[in-house]
Amino acid sequence: MRKPVSDQRRLDCDAIENVELNLNCRDEIVPILVALQYIYSTPTVRDPILSLIVKDVNPDSRRDVGREGFDDWQVLVLASIRLGCHLDYDKLQDLAEQHRALRHIMGIGDWDDETSFNWRRIRNTLCLLKPETIHQINQVIVAEGHAFDPEAAKKVRADSFVVETDIHYPSESSFILDGITKILSLCAVIAGQFDVPGWRQHEHLLKKVKKTTTAISRLSSRKSPKSKSRMEKQYRRLLKRAKTILERAEELHHQVLDRGSDEVTLCRIIELKRFIELTQQVCSTAHRRVIEGETVPNEDKIFSIFETHTQLYRRGKAKQPNQFGRLVMVYEDAAGFISHYFMLPRDAQDADVVVEQTQVAQERHNHQIEDASFDRGFYSSENEELLQAILEHPCLPKKVASEYQEQTKNASVRFREARQRHSGIESAIGALQSGNALKRCRDRTEIGFERYLGLGIMGRNLHVLGKLLIQQVAPDTKAAESRRKPAA
Repeated sequence: MRKPVSDQRRLDCDAIENVELNLNCRDEIVPILVALQYIYSTPTVRDPILSLIVKDVNPDSRRDVGREGFDDWQVLVLASIRLGCHLDYDKLQDLAEQHRALRHIMGIGDWDDETSFNWRRIRNTLCLLKPETIHQINQVIVAEGHAFDPEAAKKVRADSFVVETDIHYPSESSFILDGITKILSLCAVIAGQFDVPGWRQHEHLLKKVKKTTTAISRLSSRKSPKSKSRMEKQYRRLLKRAKTILERAEELHHQVLDRGSDEVTLCRIIELKRFIELTQQVCSTAHRRVIEGETVPNEDKIFSIFETHTQLYRRGKAKQPNQFGRLVMVYEDAAGFISHYFMLPRDAQDADVVVEQTQVAQERHNHQIEDASFDRGFYSSENEELLQAILEHPCLPKKVASEYQEQTKNASVRFREARQRHSGIESAIGALQSGNALKRCRDRTEIGFERYLGLGIMGRNLHVLGKLLIQQVAPDTKAAESRRKPAA
């Protein structure tokens, strides 16, 4: 049983719209709670958001029977707080159980000893939200923010950054070990379930593979010709052992393919086949690179057995030349809202998507965008021409230094102002990474990555909306303070 919102008035706490919040506290939770309080008290904003949540968390089942779950409003609050305050699920659980103002915003009174929170229950509920749903919720929040600051939508600045996936540093030997570990574990369970002999020594087989990968790891830091020869020898041994295990695993897969009767068993069999194929791919690239001496292109590589959507990016950062994750493009408006965001395909770069995504951003905001600034990575002569058809004043600097100097020399005042203003996007990206946990995605799978990205941006947008609201009603409080300089 899941309700939209709690319809019971309580004696042990105020109504949600009347909950008093400490505006002299600078903690990031305060503006988010203010924004949530405003959303709750504004049905034209609250109802569309809750209707989106209903479609994901409780689409088909009856809402009037069964064990009572989080109501839809509580799902929104927990989803907002999680990355809005850079929390893991354990800290989110503790906050939901101990933070008085947060519980009151969720409609939970001081005398309520029955409502409990469990991090697994919170995680499983939030994971029901689809990335597109979160994207739509963000659009509702941004649109409401623009009602308070109508001029904000006219000026945007865009840039991209890498959100890392939660993986260890990639190497073929470690990937082979990851794959073999998972395969042996699955084979042991499946073989035991169907009484297939030959897998009692799976731990012994794994120890042999671990020993070889450890030797490779030690040799990888050495640069002498002798070490290179020993490295090749160890890789040959590793590939031979991996090949033997993979062949046996494939044989087991064929034996049990049509014997799975329940959903759990079928999932294990499918998972086994998937890890066999991924490990075979890694073994192939390792053989090409180490044994044959071939330079393997990135499109033929995978950078994680578990997070296969991971991509390698070299963006010229001195402290981090190689980044493993996904490239994300964000548009920030003059008020600080992330008005649009987009996760780039694995093989795409900034210049490949800027025109399409600017058009999407323009349409979603009713063609209000007049000025938009980008950096040099987005430039091409074609993009320059196409953006001029979408925007009144695009600011797209040329890549070549001499051409950029000439462009700046002959540029309009609005171009120069937009260029000067553009560097502020780095602060927005920094806030997303440090304040909203978008430095590294802690959720698994590509869908989980997109959901995580959306929740982080939603937390940021609610923070910005809350700041706007506080500055209107209590401009002299600590919570109203902002480091943001007004946009020119």
